[in-house]
Amino acid sequence: MRLLTMRVTSGTLPSELVRAGSPSVGAIADGRPPRARKRMSLALSGNVVDASAGQPRRGPSSFAEQSIAARIFIAGTIVLGIAAVMLQPPGPAYAHPFVFLGLLTASALASLLRVDLPHAHHGATLSSSFAFEFAALLLIGPHATMVIAAVSAWVQCSVGRREKNPLHRTAFSMAALTVTSLVAGLVYRETGGTLASMAPGLVGLEKAIAASASTYFLINTLLVTTAVGLETSQGLRKIWNEHIVWCALGYFVGAGVAAFGVFLVPGGGIWLAPLLIVPLYLTFSTYRLYFERMHTDRQRLRELSDLHLATIEALALAIDAKDQTATSHIRRVQIYASGIAEAMGMPASEIEGLKTAALLHDIGKLAVPEHILSKPGPLAQEEFQRMKIHPQVGAEILASVPFPYPVVPLVRYHHERFDGTGYPEGLSGQAIPLGARILAAVDFFDALTSERPLHTPLTPESALDALQQEAGGALDPAVVDALVRLQSDLETAASQAEPTHRFSFATADRPLTPAGPSTEAPRKSVFEDIALAHREIYALYEIAQSMGTSIGVADTMALIASKLSTLIPFSTCALYLQEEAGDVLRCRFATGVDAELLQSLAIMSGEGLVGWVGRNQRPLVNARPSADLEAGGQSGPTELQSALVCPLVLNDQLIGTVALYHTEVGCYTDDHRRLLERVAEQAAAVVNNSILFEQTKRDSLTDPLTGLPNTRFMFVHLTRELARAERLETEVSLLVMDLDGFKEINDTHGHHIGDKALREVARVLRNGIRPYDICVRYAGDEFVVVLSGCGAGEAEQKQRELQKAIEDIPFEVRPGTMVQLGSSFGYAVFPRDGHAYETLLSTADRRMYQDKALRKGRAAAASDSAKATNTAPAAPRTSVFAKIPRQPAADRTH
Repeated sequence: MRLLTMRVTSGTLPSELVRAGSPSVGAIADGRPPRARKRMSLALSGNVVDASAGQPRRGPSSFAEQSIAARIFIAGTIVLGIAAVMLQPPGPAYAHPFVFLGLLTASALASLLRVDLPHAHHGATLSSSFAFEFAALLLIGPHATMVIAAVSAWVQCSVGRREKNPLHRTAFSMAALTVTSLVAGLVYRETGGTLASMAPGLVGLEKAIAASASTYFLINTLLVTTAVGLETSQGLRKIWNEHIVWCALGYFVGAGVAAFGVFLVPGGGIWLAPLLIVPLYLTFSTYRLYFERMHTDRQRLRELSDLHLATIEALALAIDAKDQTATSHIRRVQIYASGIAEAMGMPASEIEGLKTAALLHDIGKLAVPEHILSKPGPLAQEEFQRMKIHPQVGAEILASVPFPYPVVPLVRYHHERFDGTGYPEGLSGQAIPLGARILAAVDFFDALTSERPLHTPLTPESALDALQQEAGGALDPAVVDALVRLQSDLETAASQAEPTHRFSFATADRPLTPAGPSTEAPRKSVFEDIALAHREIYALYEIAQSMGTSIGVADTMALIASKLSTLIPFSTCALYLQEEAGDVLRCRFATGVDAELLQSLAIMSGEGLVGWVGRNQRPLVNARPSADLEAGGQSGPTELQSALVCPLVLNDQLIGTVALYHTEVGCYTDDHRRLLERVAEQAAAVVNNSILFEQTKRDSLTDPLTGLPNTRFMFVHLTRELARAERLETEVSLLVMDLDGFKEINDTHGHHIGDKALREVARVLRNGIRPYDICVRYAGDEFVVVLSGCGAGEAEQKQRELQKAIEDIPFEVRPGTMVQLGSSFGYAVFPRDGHAYETLLSTADRRMYQDKALRKGRAAAASDSAKATNTAPAAPRTSVFAKIPRQPAADRTH
């Protein structure tokens, strides 16, 4: 048997495709950067075989792709081989051409019977041709043996292979055997052997034969081992022990058969020589059967290893899916980390540990609450403390797994910082395992370049700048340098890696695939189910969180709509609330397509989709949206084609309905209905709280008797209006009004009549001003009107109009008895009369009293004149104006 050539991978452990736990199987990781992949797949003969798929994959096809040391060694060996053939004299080697041709043919045919040696798919092949080459060395000398060995090497490298072997590999194999044959011949001669002798015999040549056979074995295997070691940066002893020892028996059996055959030739035993093929064939068959059995065992071990790591990987992907990010995160981290580790010279076993740790580094997030993992804003201190436990929890989960390489320390320390301020143990510098430092840098880089709740993704260039700023702080400077140097190649490798599942989140114009039986296309990934369930839980959590906030109905529905968009597709979302008086559902919120049409709708209970759902308190799926427009009196066209409407019920009381509309026909499924019902259960309480909040806010700023804004509202409004007027250099007028004779009305006709008078005056004042002006009930019978953009002349004009409107109120205190109401006004103008609202109110109040005094004087004069002429006011209308002193401030009600 003869070792011809070898191909190797980066080590004896599996790649990311050949799962962890198979220590005798190696393959090239798909995710390695191109240059690293070329360096780690030297194939001097044959093809590199992907251990996971069993498909051939070529190694470097160009001599220039080899490492510098490997190129020098391969080129030097080829030169030595050529020199050996050219410089070694042929001698009498070809004096027996039939013997030469016979050995050449036998050697070439024997080269076709080759066996791949085990261990890591290194590609070393054994053939039985060595026996014929050694026989040629003993019979016809080293020159002819070099020719025979070169020809058989070419046959072994080229004939019967599915893919053509690169030229430099074949040339190296031929040159290596040429040099080996020359050195073995020289050793044979120096130890007493007779070269090119057709009758050497065996007596006295035992030493020469043993020495030359051993030399042949050593030179051949050392040349191949050195080439492999230079290319893969592995120790020669490791390669020798793992890959070469297997072929020693074949060499020495072949040498013994060749020597015994040569002994038979001169004694006439040439007819017995063919019997020597039997031990050669038995040796070949033994190797083949043994190696096939080893291959079967390795295959079983690989499949079992695949099953174990696939289970772990599935768990890791499921955990990663809960983060609502692409499952490519852990793949990218794995590819980047392994590429950097190779560039930094980490041992192969540690690289495999790093790849496994990249898969599992976030497994400890199982102990972190869902709402913390997906929180869209910054974490609170106590939330961050909870998040910090995940490296330690992950290490404890994996501590009982018997990994054949270091994984647990990398998971435990991947959040340590280079400056010692990280967690969980505060390690610094070189005390942090190199694999953990690589994971930290890669995880940080991937987080910066990925879509996350707290930020939009950065460009790779910006992310690399951020990494360099953290070098020496959070990150190892050497790791950062390697990442910056290799980022382009690593990104190419990551983009070319096996596609992974990416989640497609639902939006208003991109619906989710529904669960359960459906005619729609099936989901691409089961991990999408995990992400959807997580988003459902988190959306409900966020809606429930808003119950404790004081926000209005519109803001509440905007929040609910944003959460719904990740669960259910819609083109328009609308909220209809039931009014307190009457069976009417009025639209209070709408966003999306045709939202303007919906916002004006008021639908009677039982009519349209919304009215039917409100009356029956049952959802509707894929109904016709135009029914709501028709029920609300809108007859215009709409783009909306399907609707999902669900009631909002709290404590068996209908609050309203939430309606989702879509521009596609038949968009909604029962799964969408289930999701909306779950959201509606939470949203009902939230919307009710918002209604109560708005009511409370309205009550706090509104006078309950008249419905006008109260003093609190006036001060807020005045502050804003005066600041605006000062900025724009405009005027603002204040009118202060007091109802004349109000105490006499209360005393004579009762407080309920007084309240009626106040309501009538409030109505007249509200109707007598512009929509953007305000009228405020300031005190018991005092009102304040704020006129934006009005000067003194306009204020006086408006005062006269309002006084006249109040006097014209047909106020009936009891059946058949009418009373004429009167009022006194005073005004002040900003900035002419002051800059602060206190000053303006004081000025207007003073002028109002002046007006009141003047009106009382006129009334008294008119009364005296009427008495003098014995006339009286027309009945039954009576004036209630009396000289009633102004109420003290302490007696006023606000």
